[in-house]
Amino acid sequence: MGALRSRLGNSSRDVIVLTITFAAIALFIHLSVAVLPGAIGAISGGREAPDLLLSNALVLNVALIIFGWRRYRDLTSELERRRATEADALGLADRDPLTQCLNRRSVTAHCAQLAASAAARGETLAYVMLDLDRFKQVNDSNGHAAGDALLRTSAQRIRAMLPPEALLARLGGDEFSVITTVLPGQTAGVERLVEGIIAAIAKPVSFEGTDLETSISAGIAIGEPGGGDDTQVLLHRADMAMYHAKRAGRNNLSWFEPSMESELKLRSAIETGIRHGIPAGEFVPHYEKQINLETGEITGFEMLARWNSPKLGKIGPDTFIPVAEDMGVIAELSESLIRQALRDARKWDPRLTLSVNISPLQMRDPWFAQRLLKLLVEASFPPARLEIEVTESCLHENVALVRSLITSLKNQGVKVSLDDFGTGYSSLSQLRSLPFDRIKIDRSFVMNLVGDKDNATIVRSIIALGEGLGLPITAEGIESEEVLAELRTYGKFQGQGYLYGHPESAEQTAAELAQLDLLLDPPVVTKPDRRRA
Repeated sequence: MGALRSRLGNSSRDVIVLTITFAAIALFIHLSVAVLPGAIGAISGGREAPDLLLSNALVLNVALIIFGWRRYRDLTSELERRRATEADALGLADRDPLTQCLNRRSVTAHCAQLAASAAARGETLAYVMLDLDRFKQVNDSNGHAAGDALLRTSAQRIRAMLPPEALLARLGGDEFSVITTVLPGQTAGVERLVEGIIAAIAKPVSFEGTDLETSISAGIAIGEPGGGDDTQVLLHRADMAMYHAKRAGRNNLSWFEPSMESELKLRSAIETGIRHGIPAGEFVPHYEKQINLETGEITGFEMLARWNSPKLGKIGPDTFIPVAEDMGVIAELSESLIRQALRDARKWDPRLTLSVNISPLQMRDPWFAQRLLKLLVEASFPPARLEIEVTESCLHENVALVRSLITSLKNQGVKVSLDDFGTGYSSLSQLRSLPFDRIKIDRSFVMNLVGDKDNATIVRSIIALGEGLGLPITAEGIESEEVLAELRTYGKFQGQGYLYGHPESAEQTAAELAQLDLLLDPPVVTKPDRRRA
């Protein structure tokens, strides 16, 4: 209210000053007629000087006019500054300050204008949602300044690909939206546009001597001819298509299909179930036997996650683990399962080992080794009986951090194996530089071993590689006697697969071990050495 009164007061004074100025001008004109001829005549010597009072009044009028003019000039400058400030404020309200794209608040109004002009030409709108892949990893690894540089460059590259009338908005974080016009039934041009954007974003961005690399996933939704579509609905559809592209492997595009809405509802239900299920203990470990192929004896178990949701029923790990990773709760889920598994495995014969899979996201956490040690201490479980399995994909993200974590785990006495070997792109130099204790051959090579010369060659090569590096081998996916017999001709190593039984619950596993006299009652308690780091 104080500011309002001040502005009103200033406005009143401005009106008074302008009124006085106009009055002074009118009076100046009148006095000039009476005074100036006499003053000029007096100077030339032909007439008497004009009346002093009238002369002083003329000078005063001149002063008032000068004062009024200066005030008018100041007032005009102030109005221009206000207009510029309002324009800047409007720009800040409509634009993302980092990339100068439209923002989420303003995109709807601009879409309405574009839709109206498109409808007049018989066109409709194509809505494209774009999301940078693994942007958080780039941001965390290189700093926020690098992340900002990547966002600015990405926006510039996208803008350079667009037709003049198209809109570009940054909706938040690493998510962009492109809205462009298209003739009904002629969507090939939109797909080419998006493919060009994907190719442009894939090029590295140089930042302070470092090449920042990312890719982008895209989803496309088309409005109805004639306009009238709800912008937010179509952006939501494009968003669903974009997430479908991410689940399909990233760095590609996907068109919206009605079935995606049901998929998104299911995913939302899974996310809700995961959030409630972790603290409720709905996720439980099951155990798959690991066998010495030469003797047929059980050497240990691999822990596998299982979820029987009260609302959704049985959900496979191939479904809920990627969702948990996207939600950022995979560490919490994994640690809850490991905690349960350590309690279960403590009851087994001390000769039996426990293997657990670790998400690549957990290997990015520099404190992972310390948290795992805490779980071992809580369960009084010997570290030498625990084996951590990491996949090849972990080796391509931050080798220095992975090496540090593996070394820390081994110093604690935990063994580390390279899981799903052969499906990634790990190099021999990585295998030599990282202190793995075991190589596990991926099941895709073992299942089709018999009658497939290529798979047989790959398996024999991996076994020879393991022998050369002094690393024991485990073959996954043994599901038939024929495969087992073939593997035995290749050498001596461990194996696992459905031939030896499906993964079983803790109770079923304990019952089988009791029959084999491999169950302790009560369990032996051994505390890890906290001094090892």
